[in-house]
Amino acid sequence: MSRKPASLSKSIAPSGPKGPPLNTTGTQPKLMLYVGFFAVGYILASAVFMMIQTKLALNAQLVTVLSIVLGAYIAVHKFIKHQQRALDRGEINRLMFGGVIVVWLLTMVYFLGIWVFLFDAISREVLLEMSMQQPLPLISALIMILLLSLVSARISIWAINRLLDPNRKAV
Repeated sequence: MSRKPASLSKSIAPSGPKGPPLNTTGTQPKLMLYVGFFAVGYILASAVFMMIQTKLALNAQLVTVLSIVLGAYIAVHKFIKHQQRALDRGEINRLMFGGVIVVWLLTMVYFLGIWVFLFDAISREVLLEMSMQQPLPLISALIMILLLSLVSARISIWAINRLLDPNRKAV
């Protein structure tokens, strides 16, 4: 009967750059909460800009980008506050796609509300006829605003993540 000696060596976890060991077996934070924070920031910024636009004309693309930046700031700030670390690349990508999907879902709800409650039957028919006769300008505008929201979300999440990174502040 042979006995195996007990292993007393510790398992070494890989460490991140200039930081604590990476949590490879632990649970990943739920990013849906932070996508919700992104949505709240976007809604707040959009509401403020809608009130500003009653007095001052603003560019629609500028309003979209600034609303996304504010939503990204709130989401990243809450993530860093709760997790005590910065987002990694995969989390940045998931937060970006989740935030943009939420922004587009909110935009669809907004336009659906306008379609149902603001437009009458004649206005709806005119808009449908116009979009059927020349769909290319509408499709290209939708693609451009989607690209704008993806790029602005990615850049703002990345920049705010680097700016608020607790490990960079300590160095």
